[in-house]
Amino acid sequence: MKYNVTLNGKIYEVDVTETDAIVTGISQVPVMTAAPVAAPVAAPVAAPVAAPAPEAAPAAPAAPAAVADGTQIKAPMPGTVLAVKKNVGEAVKAGDVVFVLEAMKMENDIVAPCDGTVKSINAPKGSSVNTDDVLAVI
Repeated sequence: MKYNVTLNGKIYEVDVTETDAIVTGISQVPVMTAAPVAAPVAAPVAAPVAAPAPEAAPAAPAAPAAVADGTQIKAPMPGTVLAVKKNVGEAVKAGDVVFVLEAMKMENDIVAPCDGTVKSINAPKGSSVNTDDVLAVI
C-alpha cells in the first residue's frame, strides 16, 4: 500500500508492505502545513529513491517576554505551575525549592541552581509552561 507522508516539510511517497517501507518519491512543500497527508497513491513508481539527508531544525521562536540578567530557572518539561515557593527579592540557596510543577500527573520540585536573590518570577501559580520556558531569574 502506498501513502504520502509529510516529514520536515517534505512529502515522501511511502510504499508499505508487511516487512518494509520504501521511499519512492520526494516533493517539496511549505514548512507550515496544516495537517499531514496520509492518502493512498494510485500511480506506481518504478525505482526506490534514497532518503535525503536530514535538514537543520528551524530557528527557535523569540522569547515572549524579556527576562532579567542572571541565572535562569527553566522548566525541564511542559506542565502547570502548582506553587511558587519564593518571592521576588527573597534570598535562595542552591537546592531550595522555588516552584512545584505538575507534569504527567506528578508533582516535581523545581530548585534553585545557585545561591542568590530572586530577581523575577516569570511563571505565576496556575500558569502553563513549556520545556525551557524561563520560570524565574536569580
